[in-house]
Amino acid sequence: MSGAAARLERDPYLPQRGRIVEKSALTARETYFRLELEHPLGHGPGQFVMVTVFGVGESAISITCGPHGEAWIELVVRRAGSVTGVLHGLEVGAIVGVRGPFGHGFDLEEFRGRDLLLVAGGLGLVPMRSLILSVMAEPGRFGRMTLIAGARTPAETLFRDELEAWRERADTQIIETVDRTEHQPWDGRVGLVTEPIPRLELDAAKTRVALIGPPVMYKFVLLELATHHAIPAESIFVDLERRMRCGIGKCGHCQINQLYCCRDGPVFRYAELTRYPEALR
Repeated sequence: MSGAAARLERDPYLPQRGRIVEKSALTARETYFRLELEHPLGHGPGQFVMVTVFGVGESAISITCGPHGEAWIELVVRRAGSVTGVLHGLEVGAIVGVRGPFGHGFDLEEFRGRDLLLVAGGLGLVPMRSLILSVMAEPGRFGRMTLIAGARTPAETLFRDELEAWRERADTQIIETVDRTEHQPWDGRVGLVTEPIPRLELDAAKTRVALIGPPVMYKFVLLELATHHAIPAESIFVDLERRMRCGIGKCGHCQINQLYCCRDGPVFRYAELTRYPEALR
């Protein structure tokens, strides 16, 4: 049986075993995990998994590694509740459950041959990394990539070493910004992720945009894109990872009218959401 056929036959309610093989703190609240799995996920950029801490519960976690055919996965988990709190306390060698991958992620065919503007706010850089690594794995098939990565403070910046490495690429522009410094060492930009947008040089006809971050960010980023660059709604993709509890559209927690973020998203074309103004609130 092929890997694809095996995935189709797997019970979406039944997690596979994932063993923590690497763990490191990225910030005071975010921890990186590398899990060794029983079989490959076959995921795409922008998808997520449900991670089970046995005896405690499960939580929706973004996949942060790019697609590959091997039996491992990378996650970054924010300590935000009972499940993630216990997960942060697990040591290398501990076993968790992994269901998925779930949802519709980024269709790379929409981005090939185009310039890319990626805007990530805070924890949004975690799923955005899966798209970034996917693009970098296919040199020459995409145009210039611009990443605006925002964090609340310098201490909350994610993937610092990788941001520096990406900055060295000739086809990539990295713009980092923080909301405030709080007297922490920082020689970069201070302000919101919207501030660099008016000064970007973008060709609206050949640019694709991906936005991942808190919903309040989307409204203002979209306004800047429309005002200064006339980027059409069909060329903008937003990630709505919110209140996902089951991963398969059964519990209803992530429902927006007839849409389910976990099943129909979490990545949506912005043009599809213009009928649902509550989606971006």
